[in-house]
Amino acid sequence: MNRLVSAALSAVVAAALLIVSSPSAMAAAGNVVVFSTEFERLETYRNPEGCNKLPLSAHVLANLSSSDLVIHGDPLCLTPGLTVSPGYGSHVTPGSGSFSISR
Repeated sequence: MNRLVSAALSAVVAAALLIVSSPSAMAAAGNVVVFSTEFERLETYRNPEGCNKLPLSAHVLANLSSSDLVIHGDPLCLTPGLTVSPGYGSHVTPGSGSFSISR
């Protein structure tokens, strides 16, 4: 009985997290630019929308768009994240992060 309750509770929590943190379908006018290393070209996302996976070696993100964006720690934009306003930037953790346009 305990296992059944735990499994049901886990499923409810997972569904709630997906609903609460799902990315917006809106697009941002402008660019989001990501710097990785001195040996790689800048990655530019033009009018980004939805969930955008960051390069593995991403180091700094600059929000040159018209909308707030959220930097997530996972590649699918499922976790809560850091909001970056237009005209601002942020360091990002190399690995498996992503960003999405905030509502």
